[in-house]
Amino acid sequence: MTGVSFSWTEFFGFVTGAAAVWLLAKQKIWNWPVGMANAVFYIVVFMRSGLYGDAGLQVVYALMNAYGWYNWLRPQRETELKVRRTPGRDWGWMVPATGIAAVGLARFLAAYTDSTVPWWDGLTTSLSLVAIYGQSKKFVESWWIWILADLIYIPLYGYKGLWLTSFLYGVFLILCIVGLRAWAGALRVRA
Repeated sequence: MTGVSFSWTEFFGFVTGAAAVWLLAKQKIWNWPVGMANAVFYIVVFMRSGLYGDAGLQVVYALMNAYGWYNWLRPQRETELKVRRTPGRDWGWMVPATGIAAVGLARFLAAYTDSTVPWWDGLTTSLSLVAIYGQSKKFVESWWIWILADLIYIPLYGYKGLWLTSFLYGVFLILCIVGLRAWAGALRVRA
C-alpha cells in the first residue's frame, strides 16, 4: 500500500470518467469520445501503479468506445438504438467468457508481471469488458455488472494508493445506480 499522492493525469482521468458515465446514464452520444479521453489518461495511471490488466483494459475501452460510438450512430440504423434486456444468447456466452477471461488474465498477470493483485485485476478487467460491451448494445443489465465491478474497484484502488480513483469509482457506483434507474425507466416506457 502506498501513501496519498496527487497526479494531474489521475485528476483528468477522474473528470473525464465522471463526465463519460454521467453522459452514458443520460444516453448522450458524447459519452463515447469523452470515454476515449478517459481511457488514455488511465492507461498512464494504471501503468504507473502496476495495474497492468487495468492498463490493458483501457486500451480495449478506447476501442470499445469507438465501437459504441459507431454502434449508436450507425448510418444504416433506421431508428435510434433503444435500451433493451440482454438476450439469453448473449448471457449464454458472456457469463462463461467472463469467468474464463478472469482466470486466464489473473494467471497471466501472476506469471508474467509484478502485479500484487492479479486475481482482483483479472476479475475486474473481465467484468468491465462484458459491461462495456453490454452498454454498447444498450443492455440494461450492463449497469448491474458495472455495479459489481465498482464494488471491487473501490477498495482495490484504495489499496493501491489511488485514492482519487477510488473516490471516482464511488462516484461511478452512484452514477451506475442513476443509469440503471434511467435505462430501466426507458425500458418501462417502451413496454
